[in-house]
Amino acid sequence: MYPLFRFAKEMVKFRNAPRLGVAGTHVSTHICWPWDLDPWIELNNGRTLTLFDLGRIPMAQRSGLIPILRDRKWGITVAGSSVRYRRRIRAFDRFTMISRVAGWDRRFIYMDQSMWKGADCCNQVLIRSAITSAKGIVAPAEVMAALGASPDSPPLPDWIAAWAEADALRPWPPVLPPDAKAHLPA
Repeated sequence: MYPLFRFAKEMVKFRNAPRLGVAGTHVSTHICWPWDLDPWIELNNGRTLTLFDLGRIPMAQRSGLIPILRDRKWGITVAGSSVRYRRRIRAFDRFTMISRVAGWDRRFIYMDQSMWKGADCCNQVLIRSAITSAKGIVAPAEVMAALGASPDSPPLPDWIAAWAEADALRPWPPVLPPDAKAHLPA
């Protein structure tokens, strides 16, 4: 189940926080609760992705994006992600989440998020996000103009640019192995 109460708590907690620039860093603290765990009594990998929403959405609120989305009837969606898991987060561990916009290209906004226990990074996710309208994807330059920010992205770090280039090579839809096609409904 989606952590609605935790989400509401984060939105209330940061409702009066200082305005955040588009490339500003949002920092929040969280606890790994028993319902976040997998059978190995550590933070579930899928739940990790869900909990990253608790950093991204308040960050969007602090930057002024949420009111713009509402006013223009735009949406926001995750269009891709790449995660690294390096350290375990166990039941009742307190961790710090760092969330920031790393930059954008002509279609997508790239966000870098990580979870930390003290000085140890436990995991990191690169999120490729799209702002959507009834007509399709809204160019990030238009989004930035609506925020009163420069339409020009800061230079994307090499690793993010390389990931975006590599991901563009992936076939879509995926190529199915011949033995798998028989299991799909006609």
